[in-house]
Amino acid sequence: MSEQKQKQTLPPQHQERQPGHESEMHPAPASFAERYVGSGKLAGKVALITGGDSGIGRSTAIHFAKEGADIAFAYLDEGEDARRTREAIERAGRRCLAVACDVRREPACSALVGRVVAELGRLDILVNNAAEQHPQDSIEDISAEQLRRTFETNVFSMFYLTKAAVAHLPRGGRIINSTSVTAYRGSPHLLDYASSKGAIVAFTRSLALSLAEREILVNAVAPGPVWTPLIPSSFSADEVARFGGKVPLARPGQPDEIAPCYVFLASADSSYVTGQVLHPNGGEVVNA
Repeated sequence: MSEQKQKQTLPPQHQERQPGHESEMHPAPASFAERYVGSGKLAGKVALITGGDSGIGRSTAIHFAKEGADIAFAYLDEGEDARRTREAIERAGRRCLAVACDVRREPACSALVGRVVAELGRLDILVNNAAEQHPQDSIEDISAEQLRRTFETNVFSMFYLTKAAVAHLPRGGRIINSTSVTAYRGSPHLLDYASSKGAIVAFTRSLALSLAEREILVNAVAPGPVWTPLIPSSFSADEVARFGGKVPLARPGQPDEIAPCYVFLASADSSYVTGQVLHPNGGEVVNA
């Protein structure tokens, strides 16, 4: 087998715009979330998940529903992916509220939280997961517009949503932020994205200290390479073909392999954990 073939992990493919669509990925992310057997760890809870239409957000939503939570999720404009997520949650027997929302805008975030509380009755868990990335070869290629958009989506949205949510979260409530392995090892072609993910780590640690007295626990998950719509909509077909091949497990992870981290952090199992980051990344050792 040639070196090129040994490194290939996926069929070459590319989508022209972000956010990507799961329906256009081949193969589709491996789906075993609906076979997951919950044990009532989130019974009676309500969770709000951004970027919940596909990828890690979708898988987390289904896992939470399997554990007994009602789910609200936000998406940008991926209507078909959102429909499939909503149907999966409803098959699990839980209520679902799917809201098209541009989380870069504070008024939209405030309205989203208000609608969740009004329609589902409460809010116990906030998962800040929405993100975008735009590879560039050099810092000289990153426009002010791109830098601003990356931070608005990846970081500002977390401030806006958390600011709106904390008044509704009870003692024992949870905030879970999606960061990335790039926050720890860096990425020369994702300079603004990696920087935003590093900001999320600092935000998580600082917010955990800020909310400790209120007994609201704040943690994060830092996935490695995961096969989500963000990948074919970010990279060239050749880069996608080799995606995830450099980690010790020599393959990209699947969203359903990451979601159990969110279940742990949302449940009573993590009652003595705050300000921490979990690292499901295929074996890459990082300075956590």
